[in-house]
Amino acid sequence: MNPVIIWFLIGLGPALAELAVPGIILIFFGVGAWVVALTSWLELTVTLESQLFTFAIASVALLIVLRRWIKGRLYGHVKAEQDLNVDLDEFVGHSVKVLKVVVPGSTEGRVEFKGAGWHAVADETIEVGESAQIEGVDGITLKVRKA
Repeated sequence: MNPVIIWFLIGLGPALAELAVPGIILIFFGVGAWVVALTSWLELTVTLESQLFTFAIASVALLIVLRRWIKGRLYGHVKAEQDLNVDLDEFVGHSVKVLKVVVPGSTEGRVEFKGAGWHAVADETIEVGESAQIEGVDGITLKVRKA
């Protein structure tokens, strides 16, 4: 059987598996196999050893060079290490809707921010349905004030 077809079919497996398995890793092995299919078609890699070597180098190089960039494009801005001072400050100033009355001195208040419910605290009473503005973040609790 033609090695070009074999390597192309080998590349289909990881490429299709990437659709079911999150992580953006398997696709690079699929593309690595397709690189070998291309080099075999161009008759640059004739022996099995040269094909395996090309597959290993291409897969690992693509994984190292492109994974972070592609993951950032697909998942948005993702960092390996979060900077809480910067990342949490981006919440400040945004409007939220009060879901459960926020009473001073109590952490039982609830607000909705970006489609999720959050615990909320405030220095003033804010009734259900009112809008509030985020002043700060403490873990999973938002400090808010009336908008």
